[in-house]
Amino acid sequence: MARKITSDCINCGACEPECPNEAITQGDEFYVIEAAKCDECEGKDEPACVAVCPVADTAIVKA
Repeated sequence: MARKITSDCINCGACEPECPNEAITQGDEFYVIEAAKCDECEGKDEPACVAVCPVADTAIVKA
């Protein structure tokens, strides 16, 4: 299952360089995650994007 970035994203950009799968890109209004590339950082305690996002509780959710 992949993650998705909601409109609660504050566009800080912290998540994009942390994604090992290059699944995160700047969208028109906020960053977006390409579901086909996102594996939620399988094998790690938590996804890299969630670890660095200052508003992860509401901005990065399960798709």
